[in-house]
Amino acid sequence: MGSELKLEIPTWEQIYEMLLNLANKIRKDCFKPDVILGVSRGGWPPARVLSDLLENPELANVKTEFYMGVAETKGEPTITQPVSISVRDKKVLVVDEIADTGKSLRLIQSHLKKQGASEIKIATIYYKPWSVVTPDYYEKESSAWVVFPWERKETVRKLIEQYKRQRRTVEEVKEKLVKHGMDRKLVERFIQEVSEGQI
Repeated sequence: MGSELKLEIPTWEQIYEMLLNLANKIRKDCFKPDVILGVSRGGWPPARVLSDLLENPELANVKTEFYMGVAETKGEPTITQPVSISVRDKKVLVVDEIADTGKSLRLIQSHLKKQGASEIKIATIYYKPWSVVTPDYYEKESSAWVVFPWERKETVRKLIEQYKRQRRTVEEVKEKLVKHGMDRKLVERFIQEVSEGQI
């Protein structure tokens, strides 16, 4: 992917605004989930915020694994932690930060159906046009690699690994991230920590 990799780096404030809008869409749709299910790990922060905004404390977890690096996936996702509570005869709102390939979301839908969920709806902050699943609720369509506030250090580390494989420099990683809106001091701190092995 190299230099043509498009990045989008939203701020905490922008994310919160999008989650406010998502909560409004869910309310307008008159969908009242019994359970809000955060997809580990990226879906946890938005699931927790939606739990607050929808005044629904019933939070659960499911974990899938798919991504190896920035914009690099393995073949198919797998569920590595099944849904953490019983969802039998319950309405479930699945929350993730993004519908990228959509394969993880499709797998989770299937898993929840097998667990007896009565209704399943999906909410994501971002949606990519090539996703095999279109979320019931999403706030923004993008084809860029989105770097969320809760994964900045991880992204720096993975980009450094990717650039090194391509025989490119850490300085190029820094300039790319800063150009797309990440704070220079934060990027420099993460680069230093990663280079010192404090991952």
